[in-house]
Amino acid sequence: MKQLNVGLIGCGSIFPMHAQSLVNTPGVIIRTVCDIKPFRARKAAKKYRCSAYLDYKSMLDKGDLDAVHILTPHYLHPLMTIEAAKRKIHVLCEKPIAIIPKDADRMIKACRDNGVKLGVVSQNRYNPGSKLAKKYISNGKLGKIKAVKLVLSYHKPDSFYRKSDWKGTWDKEGGGVLIDQSIHFIDVLRWLINDKVDYIEANIANRMHNSIKVEDLAEGIIKFKKGTYVCFYLINYYSYDDDTEIELDCEKGRVNIVKDSARIGLYNGIAVNASPRPDEYIDYGKGRKDYWGFCHWIQIKEFYKALRNNEEPDINGAEARKTLEIVYNIYRSAKQHKRIYLD
Repeated sequence: MKQLNVGLIGCGSIFPMHAQSLVNTPGVIIRTVCDIKPFRARKAAKKYRCSAYLDYKSMLDKGDLDAVHILTPHYLHPLMTIEAAKRKIHVLCEKPIAIIPKDADRMIKACRDNGVKLGVVSQNRYNPGSKLAKKYISNGKLGKIKAVKLVLSYHKPDSFYRKSDWKGTWDKEGGGVLIDQSIHFIDVLRWLINDKVDYIEANIANRMHNSIKVEDLAEGIIKFKKGTYVCFYLINYYSYDDDTEIELDCEKGRVNIVKDSARIGLYNGIAVNASPRPDEYIDYGKGRKDYWGFCHWIQIKEFYKALRNNEEPDINGAEARKTLEIVYNIYRSAKQHKRIYLD
């Protein structure tokens, strides 16, 4: 099996999730890392015994890479992906794929034109609870999904935003609780429903944060073409990071997904559950947030399996764009104070 050389751009908080996943993935090696902050680049390079760069283009040019992970602020994802694609380097990009759909389109086109794969991180699809729900929806045992409820309550104090020069900004992050924390779960429910959106009607507000202009609250409805509707309530000014809850009310039963686990209660009296197994865990090291879950490793293994088989990643650019389009139009609806219909 040919060894695949991998580079990572960005050595911030999410870096250990990717680096440790790569260490535990056979047939890949961390060849180089890059960060604009010299201390972070040197520290990462020392730990993983690889080279370090301060300039990502130099790394792409000289790193002898098969693939690169982009772990940078949201606004940099399009530029860095396109530069990697030009050099025939496969890309795994952290969420969101971009801030606006047009930039996602540019990324997808660049990768397609240059014959490389584009994957986007949305690790919660790989949770045992999410997979169990998908199985029972796909095999028809739950019947039609009538309605979905998504509730997210996180704790992001002003001090969280003051530490960053890009978090909590419209131009660099693209928003707040919606595009940063909640996009993972909007992706899961969109994947489970598997239908096109009819319309979105939403509101956003900043209720508790003095240091940012973006939203810390988003609520509304997403109506799908076949009749399913999603009610969502998302905040990041709660007193602690509560477990996110997704409930699906279906014709033949009800699904409750909490954190990594799920319970399905069918109306015929049968109940099934799914929870993480010990062999699905790896040690991501210090700094891992509990709400990140443990499935980065699973998605990253699947990404490299797809590369070796010359297949599209499960969550490719086109899939990630569909979720971004929902997030983008939630913002449009809220800012324009009207219902937004999607084609």
